[in-house]
Amino acid sequence: MSFYEYKATKMNGKEVSMEDYKGKVVLVVNTASKCGFTYQFGGLEELNQKYRDKGLAILGFPCDQFAHQDPGTNEEIEGFCKLNFGVTFDMFQKIKVNGKEAHPLYDYLKDQAKGQMGKKITWNFTKFLIDREGNVLRRYAPQVKPEELEQDIVKLL
Repeated sequence: MSFYEYKATKMNGKEVSMEDYKGKVVLVVNTASKCGFTYQFGGLEELNQKYRDKGLAILGFPCDQFAHQDPGTNEEIEGFCKLNFGVTFDMFQKIKVNGKEAHPLYDYLKDQAKGQMGKKITWNFTKFLIDREGNVLRRYAPQVKPEELEQDIVKLL
């Protein structure tokens, strides 16, 4: 399977195919609203504002699997992101990224780009960079700030 064969449900309840992002540079991030890295929403939105018209798409996937740091409903999470960080990039409904109930897209991403600890996502704000052809190029650890990805993103744009 390829990245473009997966689907996910946006916050508004609409199922979207990753095919909709074909031809774009995509950054997929598992997010959390009550995490020490939550401030990264601001950096992600800055990248979004700066590069979306040049072909960048950021996809946020809330996840509550790490220390119960995103316990809210999808509506609460969406409101938090917009109110506190002005998030305008695509946010999807809450998913699981590890285990038997992991979203199939995340199983695929983990197979394509392993981390230092293997396939498993170890914390919130793990990031995957995908090129315009749908190739998963790189996985970034949670502590890597969005602005540190800018050079890699610009090369692909």
